[in-house]
Amino acid sequence: MINRLILPAGPPRISREDAVRIRRDYERFSETGLPERLERYLLEQYGLDVSSHYGPRPIKNPFGKASGQLSLSAYQVQADAEAGLGFVVLKTVIAEDEQGERSMKEWAVKETRMEVGRIVGKETGEPGWNVTWQGRGWHGSFDEYLSFVREALQLGRERGTVVVPSCKYHLPAIGEDFRLDEYRYTTRRLAQVWKEAGEAGPLQLEKDFSPTLAGSDRAAQRPAIIRWLREVPTAIRSALPDGDIRLGIKLMNTLFDDEFQLRTVRTLVEEGAAGADYIVYANRLYDSGRPAAGGGKAGAAYGGPDLSARNLRILSGLRRLELQGELPFPVPVLSGTGDVHSGKMALEYALRGVASLQMHTLFQLPGDAYSMKRGSKTQRALHELFFHPDVGLVAWMLHLRETGEIAGRGGTASFLEVTNWYRDRGRAFFLE
Repeated sequence: MINRLILPAGPPRISREDAVRIRRDYERFSETGLPERLERYLLEQYGLDVSSHYGPRPIKNPFGKASGQLSLSAYQVQADAEAGLGFVVLKTVIAEDEQGERSMKEWAVKETRMEVGRIVGKETGEPGWNVTWQGRGWHGSFDEYLSFVREALQLGRERGTVVVPSCKYHLPAIGEDFRLDEYRYTTRRLAQVWKEAGEAGPLQLEKDFSPTLAGSDRAAQRPAIIRWLREVPTAIRSALPDGDIRLGIKLMNTLFDDEFQLRTVRTLVEEGAAGADYIVYANRLYDSGRPAAGGGKAGAAYGGPDLSARNLRILSGLRRLELQGELPFPVPVLSGTGDVHSGKMALEYALRGVASLQMHTLFQLPGDAYSMKRGSKTQRALHELFFHPDVGLVAWMLHLRETGEIAGRGGTASFLEVTNWYRDRGRAFFLE
């Protein structure tokens, strides 16, 4: 399986004039904050169109916040929308039935302690950042979550930031039936709130296979995981009339080898229209011996360089299968997550066909890790993602245009053109 990056090491190959302009903007915006209409600025000043899609929804830029401890309050959503994120995925709620019973209630943990620190990849030897935290899904009541969703949708709409809820449903062991009452009740209530909040079109929902699931007894058997991927989308869709939901499946990194990991993605693709409308690939790694935040019981999810290395490797394998004609259906729209610490890393995902990027760790770094010394951490992270002179999105999109990897039309290079690179100019990379 392909195990290397596409973009070259070292600085981007761009004109001296562009390099000077990017550095000037990087230094200037670290003092003044980002332009209010950032996407228009990038289009007018650099000829870059950074609009994209999160699942079926257009987004103004490809960067979003992954479901977690940083998207569980209206205040956080408002701050992220004001900062200019393209989308926000809300904290994951645990499904329940009409009587309020939750079969996955052990994932609704109130503790939210987080520890941010440096990490060195075991596989890559590269340094990076990692966040270890306690806590899993939404710990409040379902009614409280629905109120939160309603308010968050309104806040996002006011600023042009797409907001989507996330849910974890019952996952049966081998020989056990699905608790479809949980699927039906939870999905229908979410769809009701979606409409009441004034959202146009079908409910958009992200189904979360959390990283902590990988270390549980539920995910210890490969047949169980494959069964979930084949049957969970159908169970969710059965709650609503045909066409009333746009479903994203957020895949976990299993504890098994790369061959099986690739099989998990392939299984979703093979379900066609009965499976995922889009795929979020893929959440954190899991180490049963890793200390939890605050010195709790051993076993914790983690990220960093090994996470992005594995994700990019599996996505490369997926594109190889697609280009070889070995998949029965087209690969759904992809959203990437995992060690997206720079605009350059975001483009590594995009060159493998990923249309949007979800982050969590990048929004929690110590203050001195950002060049911008004002504003929220979301604003500071976006500043680094777009304008860092060495590893920012602007510099490396210009690199792709200068080197002819993306052609640009009418002098404008688009992020979506990068996501299609693997189909034509990049074919040789995946098929060699």
